[in-house]
Amino acid sequence: MNHYETVFILNPVLSEDQIKETVKKYEDFLVSKGAKMIAKEDWGLKKLAYPIQNKKSGFYHLFEYQVAGEVIEPLELEFRRDERFMRYLTVKLDKHAIAWAERRREKLKVKAKAKA
Repeated sequence: MNHYETVFILNPVLSEDQIKETVKKYEDFLVSKGAKMIAKEDWGLKKLAYPIQNKKSGFYHLFEYQVAGEVIEPLELEFRRDERFMRYLTVKLDKHAIAWAERRREKLKVKAKAKA
């Protein structure tokens, strides 16, 4: 089982329900293939550095998970087939990146508690 992180950008014309449905669909896809979800983050609507498909913004999401390497290709194939996805990037995390991601999650938890 390798440790992966996938960031994807969804089309900004989608409704809140469509976004939640899309995220849930791909989370369920990963879990059905034996993935262990470590973290999910909704980064919200962000302005793009350059237009993609004539859109200037998109909804960013991040998945961090552990799964066998042969699951990544079918996942990315599904991303390419789905017109709701504008861009995606999947990276395999090494031990340093895993440690950094854990520290980042801890900082986010502290910030969330401070806001509450």
